[in-house]
Amino acid sequence: MPRYDFRCRTCGDTFELSRPMAESSDPAACPAGHDDTVKLLSTVAVGGAAASSGPAPASGGGGGCCGGGCCG
Repeated sequence: MPRYDFRCRTCGDTFELSRPMAESSDPAACPAGHDDTVKLLSTVAVGGAAASSGPAPASGGGGGCCGGGCCG
């Protein structure tokens, strides 16, 4: 089950909840009982040999920031 991070706007505490994806946008009360919370954007860590072997190769077409063409 996915975990979602929240921050309480009243007390400033951060906490996480495990809930189904269908309930990801539902309101969440902080552990101290405050209802004014906001869902935080989560970062994803990637590990393994491919992630540590250096930068990914360019994907043909000479793309830079946008896939080629629009950046002079």
